[in-house]
Amino acid sequence: MPIFEFSEWDGSQEFRSLSADAVFDKLAEHLIEYGDYILRQLEHQDEQNADLIKLLIKEGYVEKDESGKFAIAPKGVRRIENKALEELFTIEKKDVLGKHPTDFKGAGQVRHEDSKAYEYGDPVANLNLHETLKNAMHREGQRAERTTPSGTGQLHVAEEDFVVYETEYQTSCATVVLIDMSGSMARYGKYYHAKKVALALQSLVRSRYSEDSLKVIGFYTYATPLTERTLLHSAPKPVSIFDSRVFLRVNLDAPPDFVPEHFTNIQAGLKFAREHLRRQPAANKQIICITDGEPTAHLEGRDLVLMYPPHERTARATLSEVRACVQAGIQLSTFALIEDYFYLGLVNFVDQMARVGQGLAIYCNAGELGGYVLDRFVRGRRSRKKLG
Repeated sequence: MPIFEFSEWDGSQEFRSLSADAVFDKLAEHLIEYGDYILRQLEHQDEQNADLIKLLIKEGYVEKDESGKFAIAPKGVRRIENKALEELFTIEKKDVLGKHPTDFKGAGQVRHEDSKAYEYGDPVANLNLHETLKNAMHREGQRAERTTPSGTGQLHVAEEDFVVYETEYQTSCATVVLIDMSGSMARYGKYYHAKKVALALQSLVRSRYSEDSLKVIGFYTYATPLTERTLLHSAPKPVSIFDSRVFLRVNLDAPPDFVPEHFTNIQAGLKFAREHLRRQPAANKQIICITDGEPTAHLEGRDLVLMYPPHERTARATLSEVRACVQAGIQLSTFALIEDYFYLGLVNFVDQMARVGQGLAIYCNAGELGGYVLDRFVRGRRSRKKLG
């Protein structure tokens, strides 16, 4: 996979080789779009590109894993995530970044100039020392008028003197991003944009919302968690059967050698997300689901059922899992990617998910996805919920 940079030559320019940053950024764009395939191509490079790979290794962007295959190093992953955030959330969006505002005041991280009398349980770290001492001096002065001064020069501070700063309540939030990895996501750059959104959110949470947690789960015929690195290496599952009608039942305890992976199992993704969020102590919990098609796979006990065209049986199983998420106190937002034509079936099903899940349904093309997801990510954390 040669890497080139072209520009018009007028005879005056000097040749300048690309910096390691520039080379890696170009590699990263291909990696986001095509996944692990790009890394495999690095194994078969000519001498010129071998020098570029050595440069990337030297600068800490690329490394070899325990099996000797090329992998993106932690420094490279961070650079890709940060670049995705910079690109995706433009200058006009910056005023909404930072801590998530709420309508509540209480123990939190953002301190206001307003003060209030101390109440039992208020953090002493938020003590307004100036106002507290003023109260103590005023009280002691009144007492001195009624009694003989002790002459000790000591100031006694009582609990009634304490004043603390008001603080804005900062909710913590556990978020799961569900990304459709079915075969159709390979078209029109849908998976590229969905992956870039997830990478940007990882950077956002790490840099600005340190109290939050973010989990990315890919769903296809099955569902699987994606680490930062495996997300970067991921790609949609290639279509492996082309029958116009499919009905397959797979026993998960004794699966056959071949199971097509390009189906859409939203139910499995939601179930995986719900079980993960159940273990999180955050005040708010939300699922952001990105998909481009109706569900075509679901679970029945220990059986996996694949049905195409989409069937009401799969829809019922999926909506049942949506209800389970609602009962668990999880907010659900679904983003339906509508590209070259109007997906009537998908829109109808996503509408059902929104009604059953008391959540949000958004229809957009892949290029618009980032702004909508950012807005929902922020809004999804604003409600204050009690734990337990």
